[in-house]
Amino acid sequence: MAGIFKAYDIRGTVPDQLDEALAERIGVAVAHHLGAKRMVVGRDMRDSGVGLSRALIRGINAMGCDVIDIGVVSTPMQYFAVGSLEADGGVMVTASHNPAGYNGFKISGKNVVPIGGGSGLPEIEAIARGELPPPAETSGAVTEQDVKAGYAEKILGMIKPAGRRLKVAVDCGNGMGGLEVESVLRKLPIDIIGLYLEPDGTFPNHEANPLNPANMRDLQATVLREGCDVGLAFDGDADRACFCDEKGEILGNDLVTALLAPELVPSEPGAAVLYDLRSSRVVAETISALGGTPIRERVGHAFMKATLRRHAGPYGGELSGHFYFRDLWYTDSGIYAAGLVLSQIARGDQTLSEIAAPLRRYPTTGEVNFHVEDKDGLIEQIAATFDDAEQDRLDGITVNYPTWWCNVRKSNTEPLLRLVLEADDVETFEAARAKVMAILGTPVEH
Repeated sequence: MAGIFKAYDIRGTVPDQLDEALAERIGVAVAHHLGAKRMVVGRDMRDSGVGLSRALIRGINAMGCDVIDIGVVSTPMQYFAVGSLEADGGVMVTASHNPAGYNGFKISGKNVVPIGGGSGLPEIEAIARGELPPPAETSGAVTEQDVKAGYAEKILGMIKPAGRRLKVAVDCGNGMGGLEVESVLRKLPIDIIGLYLEPDGTFPNHEANPLNPANMRDLQATVLREGCDVGLAFDGDADRACFCDEKGEILGNDLVTALLAPELVPSEPGAAVLYDLRSSRVVAETISALGGTPIRERVGHAFMKATLRRHAGPYGGELSGHFYFRDLWYTDSGIYAAGLVLSQIARGDQTLSEIAAPLRRYPTTGEVNFHVEDKDGLIEQIAATFDDAEQDRLDGITVNYPTWWCNVRKSNTEPLLRLVLEADDVETFEAARAKVMAILGTPVEH
């Protein structure tokens, strides 16, 4: 069990770190911790999800809790089910973008509030590790329900496409994005060029992780070859979306957060919009210029969702491609983010690269990874080296000068330090990057 309880979810290799016996114990622990009477369980396309979800459901049922089994779905579909069915909570059996040998659980409570490191996951781990509570006198029941049609109706009702017809390349990486394409995208007035739409938990073409540039190459090539207006990629469980423009150039997801602002901010003066602390300064600048209130938050869906909910903001976005929406129970939805981007392109006569050009005004490293032995030591070295700057420890360390800034943080899922550095101009960027790289060493290639 060691190491599988992460900051945001439960994730590990099957069966050495996560097996059906442990899944059943986790089911008991989740139902007991939530005091749940009715929960929703869904799973992605991984072969191991069949046995793990059955075992998880047995554990939940043992606590007298009924389960609505929604079968093979995307994570946003599972969130929709928990919210729309007004369940006491839910579990999505998925390892998101991780390789085929992994699986795990994303847990949420009532109103789809995420259960993470600061909101109940350590308590669930303690129950699962210890002596389990006694089973209920009457076991819970299991019913099956297909939520895809209701989900599609909800999302399509939020997207208002108008204007010119777009050609869109979509790479699902054999993950659950294929269901999003069939349920939602094919009902929009767009022409779709599909790549790897068939869900396949062995990921035969490439990992379903669009943050790795190598996994975007097929999409970029297709956009150029077919003359598409935009390229769209989903991760394994389809809660994240990444984009490239008509030139095949990847659009940083922090810039997508800024791109969504004209769609959601002007109608709500003062609206709180969240962005994670790795995001370009252009995000806060854009939100403020449109009359919104930018709010900076640490990385991670559990933290982002909690803060967005507290401020009742219309949306938030992360560099990782998670975009969160109040109208979807403050959950992440790659497909809704995509719909908003497509609507913005279709309404005008500009290409995506032309729309995004003003947002690409600051040189940036993007997120760069480093394998290091003493992560804490290097963070302290960064703090000491740049002690004349504004600094904060919201997540790792952020060093902030008037003309450049950087954040260095420990990965929650891998043995890495992660760097993002941005500057006002190329000369300042190159000088600052050299100073920081001298401390952190050589970046890890994807």
